Amino acid sequence: MQNYLDLNPTSVVSGKPYIDLEVTDDYIIREFGQNIDPIELMWHRDDEHRTVEVIEAGEGWQFQYDEKLPLTLTSNTTISILKHEWHRLWKGEDKLRLKIWKE
Repeated sequence: MQNYLDLNPTSVVSGKPYIDLEVTDDYIIREFGQNIDPIELMWHRDDEHRTVEVIEAGEGWQFQYDEKLPLTLTSNTTISILKHEWHRLWKGEDKLRLKIWKE
């Protein structure tokens, strides 16, 4: 029997449900793999404003602001997240790749 952790080495390495593929002073390219456990996509807040551009999204990935209905993510979708605004992702099929602009 294969262990879940064998399928998702990203979480083991960083403790996060994603891997940062590229990090600069201006942006991060972040990928959420198809094998992550949906329970890892928790409500959270960030310490800076962010603009998130969807580079690639498998079917069914969604983004949700607190007290709002989830929004379906597709390539070229752009989302603005204010500092300390509660939000989360909902897992879809395949992977999700984002470009996160730090403001």
